[in-house]
Amino acid sequence: MILDSEYIIGKFKELASKNYIQHILFWVVVFIIFVLMDSKEGSYPFILAKELVNVLFFAAIVYINLYYLIPKYLSQKHLLWYICLLILVALIITPIKTIVFYFFYSNNPDIQDYFIRQQDSIFLSVFFMGGISTVYKIMNDWVVHQREVTDLENKTLQSELNFLKSQINPHFLFNTLNNLYALTLKKSDLAPEIVLKLSEMMRYMLYECNEPRVPLLKEVNYIKNYLQLEKLRQYKNFKINFEINGEIMHQKIAPLMFIPFLENSFKHGLNNQISEGFVNILLEVKKHEVVLTIENSKSQSMPSLSGKKSGGIGLVNIRKRLNLVYPGQYLLNVKDEPNSYQIELLLQLND
Repeated sequence: MILDSEYIIGKFKELASKNYIQHILFWVVVFIIFVLMDSKEGSYPFILAKELVNVLFFAAIVYINLYYLIPKYLSQKHLLWYICLLILVALIITPIKTIVFYFFYSNNPDIQDYFIRQQDSIFLSVFFMGGISTVYKIMNDWVVHQREVTDLENKTLQSELNFLKSQINPHFLFNTLNNLYALTLKKSDLAPEIVLKLSEMMRYMLYECNEPRVPLLKEVNYIKNYLQLEKLRQYKNFKINFEINGEIMHQKIAPLMFIPFLENSFKHGLNNQISEGFVNILLEVKKHEVVLTIENSKSQSMPSLSGKKSGGIGLVNIRKRLNLVYPGQYLLNVKDEPNSYQIELLLQLND
């Protein structure tokens, strides 16, 4: 074995630069425990000095193990080399520790003989302390790895959510601007009202939708504005109904969770009707649960909607976001009939 002195010095500098307070506190606690467990006769200063030496030798094998043997051999999967070298270090420390205690008890030949006879016990105690530090290192590395995996998963989750939300928001804006443009061409008096409602919607999307959860009341107000904009541009024989059952109090919900379903109901429903049609929306509110039911008329000539996309926001992406935001906390049922299309979404609201 060729010892890399620069590597060892670097590792001990690393030890000195971080977590040194925790290390000092740990060894102080170990020292106090050893002092309290020492039942041999002797003066108190003598016991303190003896246990201090004991702790220093234990610390020696722990740090040689943590900062040289484990990184150089165990982490590199050289298990046999690692075990042999840990045993070798324990064998080297054992006689050194015995010699120190031999001189420490220079006035007591019986105890000197005792330490000479107890070489195997000293070796086992030193080796055991090294083994304990190995177990600690493995467990600590596992905890750190799990934390890093969790952090990475959280970052990935947030990236996916931001991506899905970025697909949603622009589409509403483009639809509303198209409606505003059409009314402006007609010089309609409804254009200022659309600008006002659009301003409220944009404020909600830009400043209030960045939180994981928003008040359900604000989400409902956003839906009402959205429906008002749709009513302004639809013909009078198109029926749009929005009903709320239950009391909206302090419930919170993921932002813009309902809008893709509403958008689909208009894009694939009323927008494809020639003479008449309907969109019926029912929101049932409970303390820890909401149920959204949307049913819209559908032209018989239209194909099945279950797999279609709406402005790039299909059911696949909607389900993805539900799985990310409400894993195991939602139910989504789709009923595709020849003349109508219905979705029922149940969300469990665990704030």
